[in-house]
Amino acid sequence: MTTTVHHTPAPQSSPDDTSSAANAPARQNLLGMSREQMEAFFLSIGEKKFRAAQLMKWIHQEGIDDFSVMTNLSKPLRDKLAQVAEIRGPGVVYEGTSSDGTRKWVLEVEDGSYVETVLIPAENGKRRTLCVSSQVGCSLDCSFCSTGKQGFQRNLTAAEIIGQVWVAQRSVGPRRDTANRPVTNVVMMGMGEPLLNFDNVVPAMKLMLDDSGYGLSKRRVTLSTSGVVPMIDKLGDEIDVSLAISLHASTDELRNELVPINRKYNIQSLLDACHRYLSKCPDNRQVTIEYTLIKDVNDQQVHAEQLAALLKELPCKINLIPFNPFPNSGYEKPSRNQVMRFQQWLYDLGYNATVRITRGDDIDAACGQLVGRVKDRTKRSARYIQSVQLDAD
Repeated sequence: MTTTVHHTPAPQSSPDDTSSAANAPARQNLLGMSREQMEAFFLSIGEKKFRAAQLMKWIHQEGIDDFSVMTNLSKPLRDKLAQVAEIRGPGVVYEGTSSDGTRKWVLEVEDGSYVETVLIPAENGKRRTLCVSSQVGCSLDCSFCSTGKQGFQRNLTAAEIIGQVWVAQRSVGPRRDTANRPVTNVVMMGMGEPLLNFDNVVPAMKLMLDDSGYGLSKRRVTLSTSGVVPMIDKLGDEIDVSLAISLHASTDELRNELVPINRKYNIQSLLDACHRYLSKCPDNRQVTIEYTLIKDVNDQQVHAEQLAALLKELPCKINLIPFNPFPNSGYEKPSRNQVMRFQQWLYDLGYNATVRITRGDDIDAACGQLVGRVKDRTKRSARYIQSVQLDAD
């Protein structure tokens, strides 16, 4: 495992500099702007809107944040942009590489909180999947997820969401051709519930799909949700991306314990929303069902049979995720043999079930382990820390 810690201090200013800076109009951060927003920005400064695509390519494909090197823009325009705008991504506090090649970044956002994003290589490096956070912390308190124990502070802005892709791509290298992308896939599966930050997540995903942005296929951008049913319907009206459902249980009684939002939107209402979403897709799409296997909780044959019966009408594939332990969770990871048995039971029942290999656990980058640093408004983190201390005593 290799790690790099970065924290660039802010430049020192004299009192006169501080006063003049305070009086200067704030420069607009262009990083999170969609194509439509960028075109409107250029029109607002008296420029042609075709400049939007040029600038987006510099930002998102070349990873450039310095207007002076954007050689297909005139020097007067570059000077104007330097006065009224900026390209500002999140600060990199930590970058670590796991022994299996997984890379994790801890990023500092505007209020000083930290969020985490993870790049997972596969297929001998041909596939590089970036796991992106949508919130500082998480407002849902799923019982098997350490991220949720950190509490919740706020939603990330579109710039802070797309900034994670921008940082990862700049670190790996600029995209020189479509066959050699530094990031080939994005999953909205990091810290937070994406559909509870709809107004920032959707514009960020549109940038991921835009040919002048990251140019990713709609099948290579995935939104994972714990089941915010009304927003799944809204998502289908706004954008066409792949959908993943964090199900983790085959009955409402068990899911109420594991995924508390189920008490508001039960399993049947969630599956109905999945059917409606697929009906809006122009191609033959499947939903990915995420199912975390927890020892003696949801990993028995009866659970596999219940799950198969539950999903029989839904075009889907099942992704089995062995539980990643964390202190005081009260849960255990099932044995490898039990995971394989569960997978075989699903195969025998006619389902395509894959097992997600745990990646990056030596740098706490595995599924359910992202914690960041959260200025918790919910007081949940304090209660969790107290429970850990009591357990230790």
